[in-house]
Amino acid sequence: MSAVDDLSGGPLTIAQLAARAGVSVATVSKVVNGRADVAPGTRALVEGLISRHGYRRQKAAGPAALLELVFHEVRGPYPTEIYRGVRRVAAEHGLAVVVSELGGSHTPERGWVEGVLARRPTGVVSVFSGPDQEQAERLRTRGIPFALVDPTGEPGHHAPSVGASNWSGGLSATRHLLELGHRRIAVIAGPEHLLAARARLDGYRAALDMAGIPLDPALVRVGDFHIEDGLKHTRDLLRLPEPPTAVFTGNDGQALGVYRAVAEAGLRVPEDLSVVGFDDLFPSQWLTPPLTTVRQPLADMAATAATMVITLAQGHPLDQRRAELATELVIRDSTTPFRD
Repeated sequence: MSAVDDLSGGPLTIAQLAARAGVSVATVSKVVNGRADVAPGTRALVEGLISRHGYRRQKAAGPAALLELVFHEVRGPYPTEIYRGVRRVAAEHGLAVVVSELGGSHTPERGWVEGVLARRPTGVVSVFSGPDQEQAERLRTRGIPFALVDPTGEPGHHAPSVGASNWSGGLSATRHLLELGHRRIAVIAGPEHLLAARARLDGYRAALDMAGIPLDPALVRVGDFHIEDGLKHTRDLLRLPEPPTAVFTGNDGQALGVYRAVAEAGLRVPEDLSVVGFDDLFPSQWLTPPLTTVRQPLADMAATAATMVITLAQGHPLDQRRAELATELVIRDSTTPFRD
């Protein structure tokens, strides 16, 4: 029986794929391993066969002892915490960590998946980003599992994911300010298209609603999780006829911008404006005054995602495909009771 006549229904070898596609084994090998030097029509034909029938890798060519860690952007202390968590788990399993960055994009470009297929890692941990449906299918058919940390959209069922209790974090941050007597509480949120940012903003809204305080749209500002957001929006907030007495920011970086705007205006934190951040990343505890913030267990989130990937790579099912780790309000000196 020839390879093209094999109707067993199981995953196909490179030779069987080549026979069915009518191309050489070398050409199929290039497609399987993410090589770019294949005609688009031929690539689509082979990819279609792999998607329908599956691909059986030769046992001698197993995955590389690597975990691929993908960031949408390497900026600030956030990636360091994520890397620590992934590296801890990788080291326990004798794996190295390869880091790649998407230049600010939340969806990898085509070249990224080609590189992953060429490297053939044990698995992929994607942070604040994720492959599109076609890329996810190509990883799946090559037996490369992946998990998402802080997924940008709603956590669907196509991939395992790990997040934090962002809604609860936003709720606890705002409740803390309410308990201190503040009523004009501003929020500087992250991008609306990001799941974590929306959840933190919803927690803020819920706390106000539970306290019976109407939401003032003038106090709701949306940024991009950058220091400049806190600076720009706080400048605007302080110019309002009735400025806020407290502000909750979507991350600690935005809180840094708030501090700068307050100082520019000749005011002080917390005497003139109480501030709560989110993440508890360096240098939050070293600011003057130290920042009250919601601690997000980033290293543990990353370690959980890495464990998911390795579990799948070993052929075991996951106990759960969505994990959500608890946040914690850390009270320092940037918040104080409201004084009329």
